[in-house]
Amino acid sequence: MFTPLDIFSGFSVTDIAAAKAFYGDTLGLAVTEGPMGNLDLALPGGSHVFIYPKPDHEPATFTILNLVVDDIDAAVADLNAAGVETNIYDSPDLPTDDKGVLRGKQANMGPDIAWFRDPAGNVLSVLQD
Repeated sequence: MFTPLDIFSGFSVTDIAAAKAFYGDTLGLAVTEGPMGNLDLALPGGSHVFIYPKPDHEPATFTILNLVVDDIDAAVADLNAAGVETNIYDSPDLPTDDKGVLRGKQANMGPDIAWFRDPAGNVLSVLQD
């Protein structure tokens, strides 16, 4: 069996400068520029995610990052204040409130969660377990 030295994930975006501003300034995460126009997103616990430019990028149709928070309502309020829309789904399968929060604990559907998009259209979430 092979033995990886490290494991990391990656995803594409259309605009590296917009991604750097969003992940670094809006979300307050540690972002560094890498070689060849990519970004390294440092995650709590020491992991990282590789963000790379792709001219023909198509947004992921699934959640690419889940950010665990202590207080979902405070996190959603902070995101909304920063101009991030958290009410992105309108579906009977995902009964979200007016801020876009699925109260999963109340509905026996898992954690409380709210989804939002990065500037490239990729889906992210904040969730409170």
